[in-house]
Amino acid sequence: MPRQMERILVIKLSALGDFVLALAAMKRIRQAHPKAHITLLTTPPFEALARICPYFNAVDTGGRPESFRDWMALRKRLKAAGYDRVYDLQTSSQSNRIFQILRPNPPAWSGIALGCSLPHGNTLRNGMHTLERQADQLMYAGIWPDAPTEPGAAPPPDLSWVLKAAPPERPVPGSNKPRPYVMFVPGGSAHRPEKRWPVEKYSELARILYARGFDIVVIGGPQETDLAHAIQRAAPRARDLTGRTDFASVAMLGAKAALAVGNDTGPLHLAAAAGAPTIVLFSKASDPALSAPRGRVAILRSDNLADLPVAQVAQAVNSLVPATAAG
Repeated sequence: MPRQMERILVIKLSALGDFVLALAAMKRIRQAHPKAHITLLTTPPFEALARICPYFNAVDTGGRPESFRDWMALRKRLKAAGYDRVYDLQTSSQSNRIFQILRPNPPAWSGIALGCSLPHGNTLRNGMHTLERQADQLMYAGIWPDAPTEPGAAPPPDLSWVLKAAPPERPVPGSNKPRPYVMFVPGGSAHRPEKRWPVEKYSELARILYARGFDIVVIGGPQETDLAHAIQRAAPRARDLTGRTDFASVAMLGAKAALAVGNDTGPLHLAAAAGAPTIVLFSKASDPALSAPRGRVAILRSDNLADLPVAQVAQAVNSLVPATAAG
């Protein structure tokens, strides 16, 4: 008896900001294949977020095999699944290698792997923002004929489903209405210190926002706890959640935040996509034209972030969050 259900594989392995932006293409893939069984091939850090995402029926976190044995196990899984089509949203040497191990009869493959059947042949792809580039890739694959590919045209990722997966809040008897909170994302890649606004300036901004009626919540990895402690010395009631959130919980915090402020790093992308009005700080180390988050986003740029004054960031807060928001 022939198999009726279409089987689709989507590949997205890293990094967090790129993964968040790819959710827009993932949504379009689900819309194009509404009844298909869609599996996401990814890596362990994205598992919790992917499992609550409505675009996937299954999640495989073995997308970065290391040993020959692991590679052969991945090949066996992918061959056994019998995928009808693969959407490679990673488009890297790693995903090219995944394509090559499926020869001589790989499934229909959208991406840039050498020899794939649905190549993204736009020679300008590397100069496009991720959202337009992946929309363009899906146009080449035949599932988004009117894809918005002009700069700034593609819609941002939609994370409204995050709140649906959140546990209901329990009211605290006798408590006052909680203060709105601002998420701070003061960290980033340890090897890219030039992408960080100095923690002293986050501390000064925390004092300003706390005086305006906002609580401060600091997000980051465990290696960024020192940054949170520095901010707490300036704003003692700031909450340190560094090392205590997975990607799904960061998205849930972002969905309820009055504002998010941070460096160009993955958790800030997640907060912006979840709906938080967001201020993202860019140095000359990265180009917002290629990777900035979209939505209610203010982009502030300074070649050297140490030169970006707190007053300029505070002014951006005023433009994004009405003065009555903390009232």
